[in-house]
Amino acid sequence: MRIIRFDNKGWRTRFDRGFDEQNVARAADAFAYIWAETNPGGTVLVGYDTRFRGKDFAEVVGGVLASYGLRAMVSDASCPTPALGWSVARDEQAVGAVVITASSASCEYGGISARGADGGPMSSEFYEVATKIVSSVPIRDRGEVEHVDLMGPYLAHVMGSVDASAIADWAPSIVVDPMYGAAQGYVCDLLSQMGCRVSQIHGDPDTNFGGLHPSPVEPWVDKCEQAVLQTGGAFGIAFDGDADRLGMVDERGVFVEPYRVAPLVLDHLVSERQQHGRVVSPYACSAYIRRQAARLGCPLTAVPMGFTRIYHELLEGDVVLGTEGLGGISVPSHLNERDGIFAALLLVEACAQRQVGIAELVQDMESSIGSMHHVNKNIRLDPASIQSFRNILPGLNLRDVCGREPIYVGHADGLVLRFDDDSWVQLRPSRTESLVRAHAEAPNTRQAENMVEAACKSALQRLPLW
Repeated sequence: MRIIRFDNKGWRTRFDRGFDEQNVARAADAFAYIWAETNPGGTVLVGYDTRFRGKDFAEVVGGVLASYGLRAMVSDASCPTPALGWSVARDEQAVGAVVITASSASCEYGGISARGADGGPMSSEFYEVATKIVSSVPIRDRGEVEHVDLMGPYLAHVMGSVDASAIADWAPSIVVDPMYGAAQGYVCDLLSQMGCRVSQIHGDPDTNFGGLHPSPVEPWVDKCEQAVLQTGGAFGIAFDGDADRLGMVDERGVFVEPYRVAPLVLDHLVSERQQHGRVVSPYACSAYIRRQAARLGCPLTAVPMGFTRIYHELLEGDVVLGTEGLGGISVPSHLNERDGIFAALLLVEACAQRQVGIAELVQDMESSIGSMHHVNKNIRLDPASIQSFRNILPGLNLRDVCGREPIYVGHADGLVLRFDDDSWVQLRPSRTESLVRAHAEAPNTRQAENMVEAACKSALQRLPLW
């Protein structure tokens, strides 16, 4: 029997390596046991995305939950993770939720994760207990499940949360790319109801995702970029597999990097919607969000990488926006979880109220806070070398990168170096793979590339046998 170990995102693996009905039932059994012990008779919502057998797995989960005396309510259609989270948060009887999704992973993967009563992620303690009690034998008992419309109330809420009249007056042409994921149909219909002229691509049912990785970054957004140019669209919006993250394409068919998108949303929340509070982002966050927060008078709270760390800050209150820097944006006044659909509608509203495209929003922002360029690089190592890197990391201090001395050195999230011109570089070992993730941001691309190369070379040469 396959060993199931949960991380802070739940459990994810390939379909051909054990993500099947029996193991999904085992995972659901662990969740159900905990909820039944702490909240007997409570309601648990179950959602699923558009992956292979998503509906079937959701029914299995519902049956297992119901066998413990919990009220299991399974979505009557595929639904984005944010819609499930929002539904849980609005249901006073709900103690949590289970979602069948592997988010932005390729079609070969399946996943299952739990959500708390506020729609946010579960604690690491919850998953630690679940890992300890996973049964080696699939539970065979199944209870009766109920089916519920989760999408209707959610869509009505998000539509009522934006300035639909301003959007209708502007009536832009928009390309929507759900990347064969859970946003398909829903966002297109929403924008059409608000008077937009909408073209949807990658919206047909296809559990193979047409060969795409449902991740709203380049090169997977290439077709969206082309569609914007072909249709003369004002912009394009792409969503990952479960629609908790988004990507934007401007009217020129140019991809707008995620680190530019979050500051645009922040500006709209503060300047137009008069919301105020802290901004929460990772230690190695873009200078864009730091500068924009400072310009708008929003204190910045930095945390280690991972949305779970951001979520804990959201619970503390006084947060206007949380961003992981990868296209995931949380607006706590709406939901303590990332919601790509809501963030997209905020940007459509911002453009409609100002009667400009995304490119002009970016240009206006950069005229106020300057521009930066981001570079990413993954360095694959053998397991022994990646462990050696983890071992030396706490004492690793690079005093010179490209002839420059950092003004800040941090080890809370890998190695982070910052310089006096707001440029920075980060080296961080992956939590799940044998590789080092290197990121840098600088006033120009060449400088960022040089910083990544120099930092990697200086750090990795300290490894044995490197």
